[in-house]
Amino acid sequence: MSSTFPQDFSSVYGPVASWRYGRSLGIDPIGPVSTCSFDCVYCQLGEIEDKTRDRRIFVATSRILRDLQDFAVDSVDVISLSGSGEPTLALNLGEIVAAIKADTGKPVVVLTNASLLGDAGVRQELALADCVAAKVDAAGDERLRRVDRPVDGIGFAEIRRGLLSFRREYRGRLAVQTMLLGRWPDREQADYIAFINELAPDEIQLCAPTRPRPLVHELDARGGRPGERPTYAVRHLKAVPPQVLQEFAARLQRETRVPVRGPRTWGSRGTAAECDDSNA
Repeated sequence: MSSTFPQDFSSVYGPVASWRYGRSLGIDPIGPVSTCSFDCVYCQLGEIEDKTRDRRIFVATSRILRDLQDFAVDSVDVISLSGSGEPTLALNLGEIVAAIKADTGKPVVVLTNASLLGDAGVRQELALADCVAAKVDAAGDERLRRVDRPVDGIGFAEIRRGLLSFRREYRGRLAVQTMLLGRWPDREQADYIAFINELAPDEIQLCAPTRPRPLVHELDARGGRPGERPTYAVRHLKAVPPQVLQEFAARLQRETRVPVRGPRTWGSRGTAAECDDSNA
């Protein structure tokens, strides 16, 4: 377990205005070293420093509760776990969720890449959250490797099995979050739709990453807001045309009957191609 942090590190950040969840206060159970089982090409944290699927305690639950005391939780709508990587890597995930709910009385959201849901223990801990937003950026291994760049041993079949198991057990609200970096071929769209119909999530959050990717890991990027000018070196991603999002959203709505949400185009704030891809 990490015991030494930079003097100015806080495991709590924000709040940020999220088109998904309103005023959201972020919780970082990972700490100042970015740690994830993915290294997504669009990750707003920059290059992931510790790429792993091994769980451990990064930030003590007591430290998180202490950091929470510096924030006015009455002014937020939800408390979101994400931060500096994949929150299900935190071995104390269940303890953190339960403690935050007991301490604040606020709904807790967990943003996850779904890579560890094959573990029954992870599913049990994650099920304590009021809402889970699971990343599904691909419907097969080729796009998964190209966009999400998982560590060795993680493939789409494993993610699919884990999500289906979680859906059978979970009593909260399950959202699927999908980032589009370009137009998908018809066959991939059909495979994705087939999986969505099998999974039957409560909603699909469809959007495109618009924030530039830091060249190196930047802790300040955890709660970045759309339109903010970065104070660090970044690489800009090619924007996805709004029409691509609109067309895919229309097909999803038509063929899955699952509500599709996104910035303004489907009833929220922002422009058609913006996405609140902040980690809160």
